[in-house]
Amino acid sequence: MANKDLVARLTDINKRIGYIPRGEVEKLAKELCLPAAKVFGAATFYSLFSTRPRGAHVVRFCQDAPCHVAGGRAVLDAIRTTLGLEPGQTSPDGRWTFEMTSCIGVCGVGPVIMVDDDVFGNVNPERVREILKNKN
Repeated sequence: MANKDLVARLTDINKRIGYIPRGEVEKLAKELCLPAAKVFGAATFYSLFSTRPRGAHVVRFCQDAPCHVAGGRAVLDAIRTTLGLEPGQTSPDGRWTFEMTSCIGVCGVGPVIMVDDDVFGNVNPERVREILKNKN
């Protein structure tokens, strides 16, 4: 099976369940006649996949240099304050997960955040609060 097919199947699982549980990795490995380690490797390689449960909304902050230089530190602090979370944490109510990520691919409009599947560029601290408020 081609790698793109494996990634497509992992994408389906991630969307359906919200993350990729170990049992799904093992089941998919059997279906595709692949070692579970290869499936798990793909599931953990791509930052948009998760092998742990996440909140209903996932906020990703681009930590790469262009976003940092464009004012990313203030945006990072605004996300922390607004959500009351540190990167890697999920809120106790299961509503939010906050993650750091590498380049989202729109460096020309940094700082950039991604909330669920929506990408926001030219973000400043005030805009962080507005973006997250609109997800409520």
